[in-house]
Amino acid sequence: MDFLRPTTWAEALTAKAERPDALPLQGGTDVMVELNFDVRRPAALLDLTGVAELAAWELVEGAYRIGAGVPYARIIDELGGELPGLAQAARTVGSPQIRNRGTVGGNLGAASPAGDSHPPLLAAGATVEVASAAGTRMIPASEFYLGVKRSALRPDELIRAVWIRPAAGPQYFSKVGTRNAMVIAVCSFALALHPAERRVGTGIGSAAPTPRRALEAEEFLAAELDWEARLDPGVLRRFGELAAADASPIDDVRGTAGYRTHALAVLARRTLTWAWNDYRKARAA
Repeated sequence: MDFLRPTTWAEALTAKAERPDALPLQGGTDVMVELNFDVRRPAALLDLTGVAELAAWELVEGAYRIGAGVPYARIIDELGGELPGLAQAARTVGSPQIRNRGTVGGNLGAASPAGDSHPPLLAAGATVEVASAAGTRMIPASEFYLGVKRSALRPDELIRAVWIRPAAGPQYFSKVGTRNAMVIAVCSFALALHPAERRVGTGIGSAAPTPRRALEAEEFLAAELDWEARLDPGVLRRFGELAAADASPIDDVRGTAGYRTHALAVLARRTLTWAWNDYRKARAA
């Protein structure tokens, strides 16, 4: 196995162009597990941890551009107020050691349906910046996931950054696991209120071949939610039902499809209730 370690973004793109079979390594929290258990044996590893620009974030024209190498711990500490949904999800990732190494960029690269960062990225309408020696592409998060651990990345492309606008309203992330920490999600759900647009964004995790939005549930709320009144119990119940119906779960070692369906309905109702209470409090203040 060859080991490639560029120190600049230009070197990284050149290396990937020359060796499209090289597996990118960012935080390594997924890749190293697969290597240690001989799940995969790539021809080459492309270690991106030496590319300094990937470990930086900036505010550009009203959106946060988060480099692919920014670890979860920094998102929590430095962007928790501006990106609460993503920060909440980051807090549920592994242990402190994992949060200090793992990155949203690495999570996107793995494209696991159970990745914790995916639902809040979908709910917030994030965009993934990818690049190759031929140029740069901007891929909406809703179009990034193509299948189980498959993404829209081309063989010669690398993830450079994630673009996400500051929260326009309350955001929440919640997941169910077999224990409280250090666990892969049985299922997860993210919600973001967009009051100015009178809509709600959603994200479902670990309950379909890919992370996905609950589109029918979103459309229902856009039509039925009264932003000037209390949250109607009937609307809340139906939102949970539609969110669960938008999933496509399976039975596996972590849980059954039936349990995931039930849990998603509960998570959808709870996250909407929490977000709506915050929204009403902010309006009353």
